[in-house]
Amino acid sequence: MVDQLAFSQENWERIHAVENSFGPSGKPLFQQGRVLIGEGRLMKQSRRGLQPKVFFLFNDVLVYGSIILKGRWHKKQQIIPLDIQLEDLEDSATMKNQWLIRTPRKSFYVAASSYEEKRAWIEHMEDCRSRLLQSSGLRPSSTFAVTWIPDQASSICMHCSNKFTVTQRRHHCRNCGFVVCSACSKKRAIIPHIHPTKWLRVCSTCHSSLSRTEAEEMSCVRGNSTEKIGSYEDEVDGSTEEEETEEQMEDHDPSRWVDPWSIYFCLKLEHVRPRT
Repeated sequence: MVDQLAFSQENWERIHAVENSFGPSGKPLFQQGRVLIGEGRLMKQSRRGLQPKVFFLFNDVLVYGSIILKGRWHKKQQIIPLDIQLEDLEDSATMKNQWLIRTPRKSFYVAASSYEEKRAWIEHMEDCRSRLLQSSGLRPSSTFAVTWIPDQASSICMHCSNKFTVTQRRHHCRNCGFVVCSACSKKRAIIPHIHPTKWLRVCSTCHSSLSRTEAEEMSCVRGNSTEKIGSYEDEVDGSTEEEETEEQMEDHDPSRWVDPWSIYFCLKLEHVRPRT
């Protein structure tokens, strides 16, 4: 009983510390049955290149954010349920010790500082996911978001081949992940596994495909007048969905984070099974 109380207090203090590190903009993380399993820094591939991020693995969610103030504070908190799919990847010229994290709403590449650290992350994440699905009785997702092709991978639109310039900006199709120009991505569509109601930027090719799929589905539902596929120009206030949904480059120099902060796994799942 004493050990259980000590464990509960230590776990609460760890989670509370993670909450505080995100400041007032962060969402509350403590809830009954949630346990902090481990934390560490990984390099995450964003549309603008590799960036260091802090990751926190809980027994039911994965939380990550940007690093500020010499690692003591974090921002841009992201909370991902562990309905995920992991894919181990070979080293590339730009990323070593990498793997792919697929989620229904967003998929991205991450890299650890060593092979051992990479294996530890993958094994613990898969273990948490397996136990969570087993305890909940839920079926894993079968549809996941595509990974975006990085900006630097193409200097031209991957549809019309027009060259990108200061005024001809890059955009990403949310359905296929291609880098496209604004003229080739004027259409919007709802992609249910990414967001059930939000209209997302898609390229003209994907819009045609999604429109056909939507038409087929709508033909099977009588009296349903809800329109999910459409098109419109960028928002009149000058802000774009690209800026709202994707992370901006950090103000700090990434070279300050070259030396990795090795992960630690503070608790073992065998010790945190729900009390019956």
